[in-house]
Amino acid sequence: MEKIVEICCGSLEDALISQKAGADRIELNSAMHLGGLTPSMGTIKLVSEKCHIPIIVMARPRPGGFYYNDYEFQTMLADIKSMMDFNIKGIAFGCLDEDGSIDKDKSSMIIDIIHKYNKEAVFHRAFDCVKDPYEAMDILIDLGVKRVLTSGLKPKAVEGVDLLAKLQNKYGDKIEILAGSGVNASNCTYLINETGISQYHSSCKSWRTDLTTISNVSFAYAEAPHEKDYDIVSYDEIIKFVKAVKER
Repeated sequence: MEKIVEICCGSLEDALISQKAGADRIELNSAMHLGGLTPSMGTIKLVSEKCHIPIIVMARPRPGGFYYNDYEFQTMLADIKSMMDFNIKGIAFGCLDEDGSIDKDKSSMIIDIIHKYNKEAVFHRAFDCVKDPYEAMDILIDLGVKRVLTSGLKPKAVEGVDLLAKLQNKYGDKIEILAGSGVNASNCTYLINETGISQYHSSCKSWRTDLTTISNVSFAYAEAPHEKDYDIVSYDEIIKFVKAVKER
């Protein structure tokens, strides 16, 4: 089976580093320390112009959960419609009802827009907040979702390995399963062996210092020892990750 490496990127620089290091696909976000939010249209424009590998763009209007009110959902729809102007492969999104089930109405509206432009609908890790993963997967398949990013309903994919294997076995011929969260060069072989999943998502995160982060006031968001840093992708970590996934 063909192995696919997807790198979670938070900037144009991240995307170009990921492409150079051999990633097969990128997921483009902003504010990755908040779990990933919708990137700016300028970022999408530049990345789509300068990257030749497939680009999946995050549509997430705020941090926190995935139960969106009308203001938030209208913002999602407006962003997604604007994204369709760019040379991207698809959109990552996730809409849940307040009880933790898939919001079929909102998801269907988003998927209709995505499919109208012949792009891929990807359901992100909102899936890991559902109550019944099997019911949720059946719904997403019926709605026409191409791929689901999941850690097997656990904080890290290695902790959700049993469910990941079950989902791949039951649904792998109907929808693509993309394993993510805490996935790296040191554990991807274990995940491949245990689950049979062929697609892996990683941030391959590193840090870069900006001394202006803490001065008269603090704009730090990272914990010690990275108070003055911001996150970027690591070329070396991606190289190792790609090698580990592909050579398995």
